[in-house]
Amino acid sequence: MSLTRESILEAKDLQTQSIQVPEWGGEVLVKTMTGKERDAFEMEAYTVKGKSVEANRENFRARILLHTLADAEGKRLFSAEDLEGLGSKSGKVLDRLFGIAMKLNGLSQTDMEELTKN
Repeated sequence: MSLTRESILEAKDLQTQSIQVPEWGGEVLVKTMTGKERDAFEMEAYTVKGKSVEANRENFRARILLHTLADAEGKRLFSAEDLEGLGSKSGKVLDRLFGIAMKLNGLSQTDMEELTKN
């Protein structure tokens, strides 16, 4: 059976995973990014300087978590203005959530290396 336009657009394909974060006193939801969010995240991984393009490694873990930490309705918890604050949280916690976000979003170590290589 072929999918229709409506069946594709109505498909519930965005997953969330609830993760206990005892260091923060509760749980957070990690979600899959929409195509638009993933494109935005990938564009943020680069900085254009003159005629060259450089990898933007600053706050990399926090940057992906900006796009993947969500509320109960699947809406992002954080905006770009929160990057520094989120990046100042425990590296151990960010690393754990980053790993989960990578898996949930089908991002491999190779993908991350490609995004951040010079």
